[in-house]
Amino acid sequence: MIGVVADDLTGAAELGAVGLRHGLRAEIVRSGKPSGTADLVCVDTDSRACPAPEAARRAAAAAKLLRLAGARWIYKKVDSVLRGNVTAEVEAVMQQLHFNRALLLPANPSLGRVIRDGEYFVHGQPIHRTEFAHDPEHPRRSAQVLRLLAAPEHFLLRLANGERVVPADTLLIGQTDSSANVQEWVDAWDANVLSVGGSEYFGALLAAERNGSPPVPAEEIQFDAGKQLFICGTASKTVQQLVKSAKAMATPVFSLPQELMWGAEFSRGAQEVISQRVVQAFADSPRVLLCVGLPPVHDVAVARRLSGHLLDIAEIVLRSVAVKNIFAEGGATSAELVRRMQWPRLAVRREWAPGVATLAVAGDDSLWLTIKPGSYSWPEQWTRAL
Repeated sequence: MIGVVADDLTGAAELGAVGLRHGLRAEIVRSGKPSGTADLVCVDTDSRACPAPEAARRAAAAAKLLRLAGARWIYKKVDSVLRGNVTAEVEAVMQQLHFNRALLLPANPSLGRVIRDGEYFVHGQPIHRTEFAHDPEHPRRSAQVLRLLAAPEHFLLRLANGERVVPADTLLIGQTDSSANVQEWVDAWDANVLSVGGSEYFGALLAAERNGSPPVPAEEIQFDAGKQLFICGTASKTVQQLVKSAKAMATPVFSLPQELMWGAEFSRGAQEVISQRVVQAFADSPRVLLCVGLPPVHDVAVARRLSGHLLDIAEIVLRSVAVKNIFAEGGATSAELVRRMQWPRLAVRREWAPGVATLAVAGDDSLWLTIKPGSYSWPEQWTRAL
């Protein structure tokens, strides 16, 4: 069994889906122990928004859980644009597993995310000039990679300059501006170095180890067989495109009241009113969109509050209507939904696109949860269908 420590649900699902490509049955554990039947176990610590000491504690506990469960090797998944408590969590895993060296390859060149000359670029633009600059929780205000990370406490933090060897007592950041660069790092892999990074590095490591193992057969999932609820907790461009196409096809779209942006109270009665409208919409349409629907906010507290309000409505709806297919956008939104619905373990069943995966809730095929990060696009065939 291979283990992954991820700081959010979408990251865990993303790597679980990568495992499917390489013939591994994958599951996500949010609480409790692994089932013992999966080849790849991704533990979601739900720690991206935690204070650094708590995030470190959760990451160390997850690494210990995986080691005791018999993981042959453990990968530390981090956000591809380095949001969250990256250095604190990596150091905690290093100490728990007795590593004194770590290699960090966060970028995904195949998705247009590269590190070159010490700077991070997204589709050719410095990251601080993209929509990541407006992230309410972790705004990217610089393209310089070393400025995107907190200083480590126990190890040195360095940027690689052509070498392929990680020095002792060091967390080394590899510069990768092509998939070939990622492969060069994999070719120089050292079992005494903790591997840390995004999905492309993990996939390349699996490809090298599995040596052409056939993928897990794609699950046949018929989304048109039951009701579909989209829960969009971000204000990304992908959500705007989704809403636009939905309205063009007369698909019901529900948004939060605008006054919530200014701190107005969202009473239980008001939540019930909107929830009942959503429930009634399902009588005439098999698909309904529920989104924040407000301009982007830069205040973290307000952004969290709005996401919470959206999930208040979603929870009432899901406990009132038999929804077969749930589509959740945004790592924090997906994780909070899973927590509220008390789903401790999820089986990864299908990958639709990088970062977009369908999960069976607690192994129950009667309910499918499809999730994706807010910065990734929905598969085009779904938006066309809308």
